[in-house]
This record gives sequence, structure tokens and C-alpha cells, in this order.
Amino acid sequence: MTGGGARLGERVTLRVAGADAAYTVVGLADGPGAAVYFEAAEARRLAGHPDTLDAIGVIAEPGVGTDALYGRVRHALDAAEIHSVGRRADGDSAKVRVLAGNGRGNPEFLDVAPARQGMLEMLASVTVIVVLVALLVVSSTVVQALRQRSHELGLLRAVGATPRQLRGAVGREVGRVAVRAALLGALAALPAYEALRLLLDARGALPDGLELPLPLWLWPAPLVTAGLTILIARVAAWIACARAARLRPAEALREAAPGTPRRVTGLVLLFLGVSSAGTAVLQSGQTAAMAAGSAAVVMVIGCALLGPWIARGAMRILGAPLRRFGGPGGHLAAANCAASATRLGAALTPIILVTAFAAVQLSGGATLTHAGQGQARDAMRADLAVRADGGLPDGAVQRIRQVPGVRAATDVVPGTVVLAHREAGDPRLERLPVLGVTPERLPRTLDPGLRDGTWRSLRPGTVAVGADRARSLDARPGSTVTLRFGDGTEAKLRVVAVYERSLALGDFLLSRDELLAHTSTPREGRVLVAAAPGADRAALAKSLAAAVPGTRVERDPAPIQVEAADQALGEVVTVAAVSAIGAFTAIAVLSTLSLITIGRRPELRLLRLAGAGRRQLRRMLRLEAGATALTGLAVGAVVASVPLLAFSVAMARTVPYLPPAQALVIVGVVAVTTAAGTLPPSWAALRGRYPGASPSEG
Repeated sequence: MTGGGARLGERVTLRVAGADAAYTVVGLADGPGAAVYFEAAEARRLAGHPDTLDAIGVIAEPGVGTDALYGRVRHALDAAEIHSVGRRADGDSAKVRVLAGNGRGNPEFLDVAPARQGMLEMLASVTVIVVLVALLVVSSTVVQALRQRSHELGLLRAVGATPRQLRGAVGREVGRVAVRAALLGALAALPAYEALRLLLDARGALPDGLELPLPLWLWPAPLVTAGLTILIARVAAWIACARAARLRPAEALREAAPGTPRRVTGLVLLFLGVSSAGTAVLQSGQTAAMAAGSAAVVMVIGCALLGPWIARGAMRILGAPLRRFGGPGGHLAAANCAASATRLGAALTPIILVTAFAAVQLSGGATLTHAGQGQARDAMRADLAVRADGGLPDGAVQRIRQVPGVRAATDVVPGTVVLAHREAGDPRLERLPVLGVTPERLPRTLDPGLRDGTWRSLRPGTVAVGADRARSLDARPGSTVTLRFGDGTEAKLRVVAVYERSLALGDFLLSRDELLAHTSTPREGRVLVAAAPGADRAALAKSLAAAVPGTRVERDPAPIQVEAADQALGEVVTVAAVSAIGAFTAIAVLSTLSLITIGRRPELRLLRLAGAGRRQLRRMLRLEAGATALTGLAVGAVVASVPLLAFSVAMARTVPYLPPAQALVIVGVVAVTTAAGTLPPSWAALRGRYPGASPSEG
């Protein structure tokens, strides 16, 4: 055995499947965590399936290489025509495999393969979002920088520069800046990767046996990403200078207003985003989450195109309060914002993006967790809970029910099953946390919220299904659901009940005996106890502890809420993605507003020459920054609320929820970056007693 502090020759008591037995320690080994090893016959007996094997270990004789032994074993299996372990569900390979090298860990660490698949899916989703955000942020920043130089580009056309020369000059300039920034980001990729690994290890988000190597073929990935970023910047620059390069020299000096095609495209994208959010209401699981996320991205792009019109609408609402309560600075702020809708629209885009993205990513998981916690509190009806390290012994629940003062007792055991189904037309294997319960008087201790059927029929060979999962599977009492248990056994179970509180209790409730019969390593369960009316709970707790020695009795037990195996992993990846992309878009807010403010320095100097005081201009800039931040937050919240509402209705039948602390962080980040991008770049134009004066002269 490994771990546990046992000594050679010592007698230890082990509890397997509810039965206690004493064993003599005959050897100590080094290994991952705490483990106990038995000889083959005893291991088969304790596993409960003496006629089956999970894996066979093969040790090579001295002088026999791994490749040679692998070929011989594979040839022996083929010669014996041992190719499959039987019929499996669609998408689940049933081949008998020969594993060597790192592949040997798959049968030893059973949680590794599902966790690896879940991580790859999450990282793929995050990668797509990062690319879309990069496309939007980089292109909007480049376009805004070139828009502020439109007169310069028009002047170059007017003095004889050809369209090709203009596009070449702009492309080379943008390319030089993009190459430096992209290479800097590529260098920062390795420390970021190490930070993510440390975060995953610190949170315990990775199962034992899952390692995150950095293979050689992955090293060029930051350079590929850098090349993609440079390409995006060059394309954005080409599009931004297309108008100046296309028009005649005299016409290139004019500033064009946003046209009808841009407005129509933005409205179409908004419609598509709302439609995509609507489809989330009709979906479930990962499909609903993907529909909500794509809807948010599409709507943000639509808002970027509609930025000038959004800015005009916002100023119609905010203009009157600015003039009424802002004094002369408020009048100036309202006039400037109304006259420069295109400029304000460009400033709004990154604020809308960071608000909508952070709200959707953070609120999605928080809504499910919050709703699940509410369901768990509503479901818990027990007054006491009895549990023991290593699980309760056989017959514990029967002894507990015989204790005077016990109204009902339910044995609850957690486990995992695999559901094979189709999602968006593709076969999918989904590992789901489930509970095994004893159905006698179940609602007295744990009320799942029965919608249809009866709990009395819950026994081996049957299953109760959560309402959302029943809707997706078109299941009802009398239907059949096929599940795969932890030992690989596939069973067709008859549905006997449909219940409401599946976010807390999982999508399937099974008979405890059914779940334990197919679980080789059952997790620790507990018996929930409801006290009879008028019973003394303190005295009842002592009686329960005496009835089942070696147990702990909990008063006011915590609500039961199942947790997916990859939940911690998903939380870490979500936080990392939100932090990285949030920081990226916050930098975009800062850089875009700084560009705009730097471009306004001649305007600020002109206002000073016209008689505006420095205090009035500072107040004007503060009010403009406040109006910009408030508009961006409001529009971003609306953009996020549409897909979030659809997702919440589809998954939790509730309204979206965002923890107040996280909402304050979003507001604070937007406020700080907006102020930092607006106020410091204007100081040069406000320095001195008159425009252009040095500090000593002022």
C-alpha cells in the first residue's frame, strides 16, 4: 500500500462496499496519493465483478524493447481475434487497445481523458473568442488612428500621391508598430502559460495523472498568433485608408459621414445576434452556452458599426442633464459629444466590448451556481445527517430508521454516469454527476420537486430524470434511458419520475443499490435524517451516533449540490480568459481614448483661445469621460442581457445573476481606464496660462 502511514506487518481495517475487513500490510510502495494493492483474486472479489478486467499490465523480459513487445502483444490479440469488448454507444470506442509510453496512464487515471477533452473544448472556445476580440479591438484601434489622420492622407493625395503609394506607406507604418507589439506579446505567452499552470495546480482543478507538457510543436504557436495579429492590423489599415486612396485628391480632404450601408450592416448584425440568442432558449447544455456566447460577439460587432448613431442617441438623453447640472463645462461637453458622434462611437466600442464580454462570461456560470444553490436549499428538508470516513457500513440506514424520533432516513451516495446522446447532430459522450438514493419517504429528507411519476417505483433498473434533461431526451415516465456506469456497464433504465431541481441534484437520480452495484470506487455518502415532530434533536443526535458507531452526526446539514468533475477546471479557465481578454480590451479602451484625446489637443487650445478656462475644460473632459463610460456600460449591459436572459431561461429558468462584487469590478475597470485615457493626455493642452505657454510662464 502507499500513503496512510501504515507499517509493515500491521493489521489495518478497510471498508469496501460497506463491509469492514482486516488485512495485514505485507509491503509498502511509492505511488501517487494513497492506494491499496491486493492480489488478483481478492481484487476481483472486492471489485464486485470477478469475471471482468479493466486492464492487464505487461512487463517485458530483460533485453526486450517496448516496441517489440508492443508488436507481439498486438499480434497475439489479433491472432486470437480479440478486437472489441462488445457493443458500445455511438462515439464510444469499444476496441481492445494496447497502450505504451504515456498512454499507460489512461486506464490508471480514469478522470484524465474526460478532463483532457473538456479542457481542449474550453481552450478551443476561448481561442475563438480571443481571435474575434483581437480582430475587433486591433481593427478598431487602427481604424481610429488612421481616421484621425484622414486630413493628412487627403493632403498626400492632393499633392500627387498615388493610391498604391498611400496604401504602401500606411501598411508599412502599421506593420512596424504591429510587429513590435506582436513579438512582445509572443514573448509574454510563455510566462502566461506558466501562470495558468500554477493557477490550475493551486486550485486543484486538474485530476491526478493529468500533466500539461509543453511539446516542441507548440512552441511556434505564439509566433503564429503574432503573425495573425499583424495580418489583422494590415488588413484593418488597408480598409481604413481605402476611401482616401480611392477618391480623387480634392475629395479626399472631405470628412465623410457614416453611410447607410454601415447602418444597415450594423442593424443586420444586431438582428442576427438577437436571433442567435433566441435559439439558446430552445437548446440545452453546451449548445445553449455557445449560442449565447456567439450572440454576444455578433451584437458587439453590430454596436461597433452603429457607434455614431448610438452616440447621438445617448447625447439626446444625457445632453439635457449635462447642460442643466454641469455649468459651462457641461454645455461644452454636451456640444462636443453631439458634434463628434463618430469619434464618440469609436470610444464606445471597446467599452461595450469589455462590459458585454465580462458580463456574459462571469454571469453565465454565476447564474447556474446561484440557481443551483437556491434549489439545493429548497431541496434540503433533513434535520440531521450521519456520515463516516470511508463510507457507512452495511445496514446503517436500517439501524438509523429504527432509532426513536426518526421520521425518515435517506441514504445518499454520489456517483458518475456517462450519457451518450447527440448534440447539434454530432454524437457526444457526457460525464454527469448523479446521486443514488433510497426512495422511502424521500421528500421528507431531500425533495427534488416531483413533477411527474412517483418515487416509490425507484429501484434497480429504473431512474428519475431532471425536467430539463427529460425535455432534451424527450423522456417521460415509462420511457427508457440508456446510461453507462463507472464500471463500463451499459443499462437501459425505465424512467419512473421527472423532477425540477436538477441544477442541485443532477440530471439523474438512481437507486442507491443500482449505483453501488456499478461503482468500483464509491465516494463517501451520508444518511439524511428527518426528525419526528417534537423530537429533541440533541438527544436524537446522540442516539444516532450510538446506533452506528464510528459515525459523525451533523446538525443542520449543508444542502446537497452535485458538482461536475470539470467544474473547478471550467472556473479557472473562465477566470483566466476573462482576466486576459478583459485586460486586453481595457488596454484597447485606454489606447483608443488616448488617441482621441491627443487628436483633440488643437481643439482644446482653440477653446482656450476663445476664452474657456482650464477649470471649465477639465470639467468638460471629466463630464465627457463620464458620459462615455456611462453610455458604454449601459449599452454593454443591454448587449449582455439579451444572450444572458436566453441562456438563463434555457438552463436555469431564472433571470441572469452577476455577483455585486464582480459587477463593481467591471464598472471600476471601465471608469478607471476611461478617466486614464481621457484626462492625462489632455494635460499638455491645458498647461500654462495661455495655450503653448511653458510651465514656468504659467
